[in-house]
Amino acid sequence: MDSISTATSPTTLTDGPLLRPEEAASLLSVKTSWVYDAVRAGRVPCLRVGRHIRFTRHMLEDWLAEQATL
Repeated sequence: MDSISTATSPTTLTDGPLLRPEEAASLLSVKTSWVYDAVRAGRVPCLRVGRHIRFTRHMLEDWLAEQATL
């Protein structure tokens, strides 16, 4: 069975449906390439499912709130 891990804090699948990078980009109003670059640099939290990256809306909203306080 594949393990699911996060880049920063733990999250559960009850946080809502998993978003693909394209959907996360749309939610954040950025290009998909920015999402991939930010994940690669460790700036945006994500879930790794095998070789795929996924997000929850809650995870991205928490990250945005943190960015507003920096």
